[in-house]
Formats: sequence, C-alpha cells, structure tokens
Amino acid sequence: QVQLVQTGGGLVQAGGSLRLSCATSERTFSTSPVGWFRQAPGKDREFVAGIGRRTTWSEGMTYYRDSMKDRFTISRDDAKNTVHLDMISLKPEDTAVYYCACAAPLTYGVPKTREDYPYWGQGTQVTVSS
Repeated sequence: QVQLVQTGGGLVQAGGSLRLSCATSERTFSTSPVGWFRQAPGKDREFVAGIGRRTTWSEGMTYYRDSMKDRFTISRDDAKNTVHLDMISLKPEDTAVYYCACAAPLTYGVPKTREDYPYWGQGTQVTVSS
C-alpha cells in the first residue's frame, strides 16, 4: 500500500502563491505518474495537473488543466520521492481541498481521471481570499 503524505496549503490572498508537496517512502514512486486533483465544496473532484514517470528521454511529461497551465507548475524530485505543485496568481475560485494521487508503477503517460489513481494523499485545504 502506497502512502502519500501531503504538506503545504493554507490561506493566501488573491494573487498570492503556495506550494503543495506530496511525499512517500515507496521506492517505486519514481516509476509512477503522479497527479493533483482538487475538490471545491459541492463540486466534483477535478484533475489539476499530472506528471509522468521519468524515462531515458524525459524527466516526466506534464499535463495541466487548461485554466491552470499558466499558473501552476508540477515537478518531481525522485531522489526525495516528492512531487510539488507550485501555484501562483491564485484566485478565489482556486479554493478547494487539493489531493495528490499516485498511479500504478510503469503506467504510461499522465492519467487524468480519478479511476487511474489507486493511491491518494490525505488532502490539504487551500483557501484564497479576495
């Protein structure tokens, strides 16, 4: 069972920035795509960003929800078994609980649906005030 521990988040004013981190002790982490999702009150959980596993020709392809690609950056530090989500220019509509999720080892590409991620972090609240 892969356990993911999230840190970061909190309260920030509109226009501010935050970093979310997702860490694990699982040694196969570097071979798994990792995604970030978010869920606002009364809404479905939605895909935010994802990063694929490292390969010989790529440090991990990335994919973003269209509305976030200019403001959010996902990165991975496989030496520390950690994935980060850096968020800038935050807006009140970014307020949600953010979850990291890990796909199965050797999964190709960047899955974008919840069903593709069997392992989930505990969630962390991000609140953006206007």
